[in-house]
Amino acid sequence: MGGPGDGYYGKHGTPQKYDPTFKGPIYDRGCTDIICCVLLVLAIAGYVVVGIVAWSYGDPRKVIYPTDSRGQFCGQQGTPNEGKPFLFYFDIVKCASPLVLLEFQCPTTQICVSQCPDRFQTLLNAYSSSKDLEYYRNFCVPEFTDVQKAPIQVVKDKECPAMIFPSTPLARRCFPAIQSKNGIIVVGNETTYSDGQGQTRNVTDLLEGAKKANVVLEARQLAMKIFEDYTVSWYWIIIGLVIAMVASLIFIVLLRFLAGIMVWVMIVMVILVLGYGIFHCYLEYAKLKGEEGSDISLADLGFQTDLRVYLHLRQTWLAFMIILSILEVLILLLLIFLRKRILIAIALIREASRAIGHIMTSLLFPLCTFFLLCLCIAYWASTAVFLSTSNEAVYKVFNESACPFTGQTCAPETFNASNVTKQCPDAQCLFAFYGGETSYHRYLIALQFFNLFMFFWLVNFVIALGQVTLAGAFASYYWAFKKPEDIPAFPLFSAFGRALRYHTGSLAFGSLILAIVQVIRVVLEYLDHRLKAAENKVAKFILGCLKCCFWCLEKFLKFLNRNAYIMVAIYGTNFCTSARNAFFLLMRNIIRVAVLDKVTDFLLFLGKLLVVGSVGILAFFFFTHRIKLVQDTAPSLNYYWVPILTVIVGSYLIAHGFFSVYGMCVDTLFLCFLEDLERNDGSAEKPYFMSSDLRKLLKKRNKGQRDV
Repeated sequence: MGGPGDGYYGKHGTPQKYDPTFKGPIYDRGCTDIICCVLLVLAIAGYVVVGIVAWSYGDPRKVIYPTDSRGQFCGQQGTPNEGKPFLFYFDIVKCASPLVLLEFQCPTTQICVSQCPDRFQTLLNAYSSSKDLEYYRNFCVPEFTDVQKAPIQVVKDKECPAMIFPSTPLARRCFPAIQSKNGIIVVGNETTYSDGQGQTRNVTDLLEGAKKANVVLEARQLAMKIFEDYTVSWYWIIIGLVIAMVASLIFIVLLRFLAGIMVWVMIVMVILVLGYGIFHCYLEYAKLKGEEGSDISLADLGFQTDLRVYLHLRQTWLAFMIILSILEVLILLLLIFLRKRILIAIALIREASRAIGHIMTSLLFPLCTFFLLCLCIAYWASTAVFLSTSNEAVYKVFNESACPFTGQTCAPETFNASNVTKQCPDAQCLFAFYGGETSYHRYLIALQFFNLFMFFWLVNFVIALGQVTLAGAFASYYWAFKKPEDIPAFPLFSAFGRALRYHTGSLAFGSLILAIVQVIRVVLEYLDHRLKAAENKVAKFILGCLKCCFWCLEKFLKFLNRNAYIMVAIYGTNFCTSARNAFFLLMRNIIRVAVLDKVTDFLLFLGKLLVVGSVGILAFFFFTHRIKLVQDTAPSLNYYWVPILTVIVGSYLIAHGFFSVYGMCVDTLFLCFLEDLERNDGSAEKPYFMSSDLRKLLKKRNKGQRDV
C-alpha cells in the first residue's frame, strides 16, 4: 500500500491484518497509562492547594490601588484612605523616571489625597493665609496638626511638601500638568516655580521626574478612545460575529450535499477575493499619487497611535498589494500542481460532510472544549495574580545624601528611635515594594512556574479530550458497513465516556510531553528577552537554534499526538503503542500523507479564509460608511479598525471552531481509510468500508457489490 516490499514494511512496522471481528472502535478495552492518570490527579490536587494558598496570601488590591509610603492602599473602601484615590509625591523631582514611580520606589514621601493640586504654592506662602493653609494641609501627612510649627521644621520633619504645583491624575498618581505652548514647556501657564526653599527653578526640572508621562497619557487616551468605539459598536460587532457563525454553519451544511461544487466555488472565491484586494490596493495606491505627504516612508513616519495615518501613505498600500499578490501566486501554483489530488481530497471532505451530517452534535462539541479552556485560563490567570500579590510590604531606608544604611530594610514603627536617624538625620523609612523572607515567599517563583506548567498541561489535556472524543465518534461512522444503520446510538457521548473512563492516563501522558516542550519554549523566550541587550553573538545564535528546534519539536508532537489519539479512540491501546502504530501507518503511506491529507487541510483553510475574508470585507465597508443603504446607520468611530479587527478575529475563532471539527473528522477518516486499505482487499470476505466515491477514485471495488 505504501511501499514496494517486505523490507519497507519491516522498517515501518507491520501492516494491519484482516480481523473479521473488527467493526470499529473496540468496546472491550481496559484502562491505559494508569501511572500518568495518577500523576495528573495528584498534580491537579497540588494545583488546587497552590490556588488556595495563593488566594489566602494574595491581595489583588496591590495591582488595582496605588500604595502610599506606609503601604496603605489609596481609595480602598473601609480604610482612612477611602476618599483619597490619588497618590501624591512630596517632591517628584527626586524621582528618576516614571518607571520608578510605577514600581513604588520613588525616594520621597508619598501620601493619598482626594484630589491633585491645581495651583502653584509654597508652604511658606500658605502660612500667610489660613484659607491657603487649610487647602495646603490636604497634601500633608494626616498627623500634621501643629500649624504653629515653623514651616522649615515642618518640611524637615517630612510632614508637608515644600511646594505644590498644578497636577493631573494619571494611573491614579498626581503628575505635573505639563503642556507645551509655542514650543515652550509650561505647568499651569508658568515656566518657573519656587521650590519652597528660596530658589526659583524651571518647570523643565519637573519634566525629569515624569519625562515619560506624556507617552503613558497618549496610551491612556488611545485606550479610552478604543473603549468608546466598543461602547457604540458592540452590537454591530455581535451582528458581524453572528453572520460569521451563520456563514460557517451554512458552508458546512452545503458541503454535505455539494462538497465538490462548494470546494471549487470556495477556491474560485478565495482567488477572486484576493484579486479584488490587489485591485483595491492598486486603486488606493494610484489615488494617492501626487498628494502631499503620501510619499513619506513607513520608517520615517515611525509608530503612530492613530493607525489611519498609515492609510494615507502610498507605501502602505504598495506593501498590502505585494503581500496579497504573493498569496495569490502561491495559491494558484498549489492548485496547478495538486489538481489531481484535490479530487480525492474532495471525496474525503464529502465523506466527512456525511459523517458530520449523521453526528450533528459534533458541531456543538467545540463549545464544551471552549468552556473547559476558559476555566483553565481563568484559574491560571487568577492564581497568577494572587501569587504575584501575596508578598508582604517591604520598607527600606531612603536618603538624599550619603548614608551607610541606604537601601537597607527597616520597620516604620521603630525607625525614629533607631540609630539610623542619628547617623543620617534626613533618612526616611519608606515603603519600597512587596516581598518577603518566609519560606513561602522564597518559593513564589517556583509556584509561579508550577502554575504555568499546570496551565499548559491542563489546556493540552482538554484539547486532547476533544480530539479523542471526536475521533471515536467519526471512527464509529467509518467502520459502520451499512451507513447509517450500523452507526451505534449516541456515538459522540459513547466516545466521550470511553475517553474519560479508560484513557485519562493516555491523554495525560500525551499532553504532559507537549506541556514540557512548551514550558521549555517559554524559558527560552525569557532567556532571549534577557539576552537582547547582551553582545554575546554566540549565545544568541545558540539560543536561536534552540528556539527553532523546540518550535519544530512542538509542531511534530502536536501532529503525532493528534494521530495517536485517533488510534487510542479506535483500538484502546496506550499512548506509546498508539503513537508508534499511527506513526508507522503514516510512514507506510507517506506519499498520501504528504499530499492528500495536507491538501484537505489546505482546502479547509481556504474555507476559513473565505468566511473570515467575506465577513471582514463586509465589516470594512460597513464601518467606513461605504455602503450607501446603511450609511447613516453605521456608528461614528475614533478608529474604525477597532470593530473591524474584532470582527475579523472573532470570525476566525468561530470559523476555526466549526472547521476544527471538520479537520478532526477528515484526519480520522483518513487514518481509517489507510487502515481499510491494509486490512481489506475488496473480496466478499474482506470488503472495503470506504465510500463508493473513494473506491471509484482509487479504482477499487467490492466484489459482488455494485457501486452506486
